[in-house]
Amino acid sequence: MCNLAPAEAMTNKTNHPLAAKEARRRLPIGAEVVESGVHFRVWAPAAKSVAVCFAEQSEWANAVQVDLEPEAGGYFSGHADEASAGMKYQFLLPRGKFPDPASRFQPEGPHGASEITDPEAFQWDDGEWPGVTRQGQIIYELHIGTFTSEGTWAAATDRLPHLASLGVTLLELMPVADFPGRFGWGYDGVNLFAPSHLYGRPDDFRRFVNEAHRLGLGVLLDVVYNHFGPDGNFLKEFAPHYFSERNRNEWGEAINFDNEHAGPSREFFVANAGYWIDEFHLDGLRIDATQFIFDASEGHVLLALQRRVREAARGRGTFIVGENEPQDARLLRTEGRGGYGLDALWNDDFHHSAIVALTGKNEAYYSDYRGSPQEFISLAKRGFLYQGQRYKWQKARRGSPALDLHPEQFVTFIQNHDQIANSLWGKRIHTFASEGRMRAMTALLLLGPGTPMLFQGQEFAASTPFLYFADHHPDLAALVAKGRAKFLSQFPSFASSPENADLLPRPELEDTFHRSKLDFAESERNEAALALHRDLIALRKSEPAIVRPQPGNLDGAVLGPSAFVLRYFGTNHDDRLLVVNLGQRLELNPAPEPLLAPVDAESWRMLWSSEDPRYGGAGTPALETDANWNIPAEAAVWLGPGLANHD
Repeated sequence: MCNLAPAEAMTNKTNHPLAAKEARRRLPIGAEVVESGVHFRVWAPAAKSVAVCFAEQSEWANAVQVDLEPEAGGYFSGHADEASAGMKYQFLLPRGKFPDPASRFQPEGPHGASEITDPEAFQWDDGEWPGVTRQGQIIYELHIGTFTSEGTWAAATDRLPHLASLGVTLLELMPVADFPGRFGWGYDGVNLFAPSHLYGRPDDFRRFVNEAHRLGLGVLLDVVYNHFGPDGNFLKEFAPHYFSERNRNEWGEAINFDNEHAGPSREFFVANAGYWIDEFHLDGLRIDATQFIFDASEGHVLLALQRRVREAARGRGTFIVGENEPQDARLLRTEGRGGYGLDALWNDDFHHSAIVALTGKNEAYYSDYRGSPQEFISLAKRGFLYQGQRYKWQKARRGSPALDLHPEQFVTFIQNHDQIANSLWGKRIHTFASEGRMRAMTALLLLGPGTPMLFQGQEFAASTPFLYFADHHPDLAALVAKGRAKFLSQFPSFASSPENADLLPRPELEDTFHRSKLDFAESERNEAALALHRDLIALRKSEPAIVRPQPGNLDGAVLGPSAFVLRYFGTNHDDRLLVVNLGQRLELNPAPEPLLAPVDAESWRMLWSSEDPRYGGAGTPALETDANWNIPAEAAVWLGPGLANHD
């Protein structure tokens, strides 16, 4: 085994300058295949000396050691002619041997050696792929480990035709940066440049993206830039300056983006953002919990991240989504208007109102929502519900003015990985709501002005739960399980029964993971749900008023305690009405609401209904009749101008 004291069984080499080859580096640190051999570079100001040890197939008895030369700012670098792609390597510090902080692959996980990879060896055939635009996207969130029974890139690639036929346009992958254990959500990643070894090799990921592009699907990656996982993170051995003690983070030590020595730390994350776009041809990122990316410097790191993503795309269109619980609209404004230039933010307000409307439960962080018609009208017209008003759950104001933003900048959803798992059994929302309300809410999601997002299996009403799972060692697993129970105790319905904490599925159990895997056989058994989603997506794509919304082209009105109408104003007398009723049948006579008036005194024609028997509905009588308006219970109906038969 290599060590810093040269041994007889080890070949020790001194570093020689990289010269012109150094200009070919893609990343500021890491191991990179160059014209002859491999160039290594690492930021390790905490170490007095650094060497790299590499060998074929971890045959450390015959390993080669190269001492790296110090550079200014705490960097060490060196070139090794004998090294090549496929070899395993480790960095040798005075305190021991560690994997590369910028490793592109960890074949044995975060605690094992790194592997030298050559990203240029993969043969792409997506040269004509233009990338993605901000408008017209329909997102599908998925977790590679549970999307298929195999839980691999190869198996997920085989399922891409299903997603293409569904009509979604953009896949959002939950984090894949390597983490310890046999399974996990991915939000505790520790090797941010290394796609998880659990799902296959890096080129398997590339094949997935390549095939997605061939089928017309863009691919986003969920990235975590606010903390590292608690196990397998060796960054402090190289540089404690990666972390900041100034700020508090809910999940671990905050990242240093603005303290002393923040430059190389910022460079690490900015380079990572560009890396996924450059070496894996991804179409953008979803940035997790941006409220915990603390940066008080003059140029926020989020601005630098999005710039790097655009640069790395080399002219291809990109899409960057942020998660931001405080709903800070500044993230979405352009740099010229003092913003950070992200394309969209998750809209938790839409989700929370929808869940209250579907279930009637407005406890814990649902406390500030009623699921009322006015909320859905305001969501459609204004994006966020909370733009600076007092939020009683947090006992403070929440949000910031966002009235100037565009509808597609708000990602709307009624399911995602977090919200499904934030319950005792991790059940899908359709198991709590009536079938009629669920179909109507799905129509509002997919025909609404925001950018809609589905969660894996939602399209066929998957019965499989999505639970929180994380394969940690016993001591850490006990802490995680305790923390999970404490989080859910904010819901009175959970906390009211002390035994619920014991019933909560244990995150570290393999069964918890396997129960969360999709069963694609259900897509055939639940054809009605699948047809509902396919038809709605196709309808959305055919309606210019939704796909290319214009400022001021949408208005809405409350029609009853659970009913409302949204009117999309067209350019050539092709207005559309979306009538939604989440409650009992409603008779409007009189109907003193001008948004219900037909175009040029014609009539409204039913174009689509959630009560179509093909979706499991009971059929839909005419809404506008000689007896005025008759709005069916628990239904959504899409209307356009034209002749209609009156009863």
